Amino acid sequence: MMKLSFLGIILLFFVGSFQLHAADEPVQVRFITNQGDIELTLDPVNAPITVANFLNYVDQGFYDGLIFHRVIPNFMIQAGGFDVNLQRKETAAPIANESTNGLSNTRGTIAMARTNDPDSATSQFFINVANNGNLDGHPLRPGYAVFGQVSAGHDVVFAISRMQTRSRGGHQNVPTTPVIIERAERVQQVVEE
Repeated sequence: MMKLSFLGIILLFFVGSFQLHAADEPVQVRFITNQGDIELTLDPVNAPITVANFLNYVDQGFYDGLIFHRVIPNFMIQAGGFDVNLQRKETAAPIANESTNGLSNTRGTIAMARTNDPDSATSQFFINVANNGNLDGHPLRPGYAVFGQVSAGHDVVFAISRMQTRSRGGHQNVPTTPVIIERAERVQQVVEE
């Protein structure tokens, strides 16, 4: 009985160590949109709360059918909150702001959208299409938390950023042609032997 307990503790230690290591590895997510695919590499080391929150939405299929509802050329493209009819989707609770994590809002990075309350981010995110260092957090001023970057589909991102927009349903900068996230999914990593 004592050996089994000891063996169980050792096994739990190794399983726990593997999970901890796995949580430190970059995670890839693919957005399959009607304009093309966008792949993201997320950074759970520097933005653990934000990445866990984002992956929870991805794993639930939350983003499927939502649109990029705010597109501003030479600034960013935003999604994660509204369907094609601009109906807001119900979200989980807001998360803590991780904008002082050392990651910067540079071209091609993904960050969380929020209200004036620094700790109000839920499901909405934006992809920077320019270097937007003014959005970075500082010790005395919270910013917008970067939690990854585009790893494939840059052309799709920049094509979306140049789309014609209009005001619609109380929202500005809505693409005239809806940009729909048909599916969001984790990209399975291939382990080389």
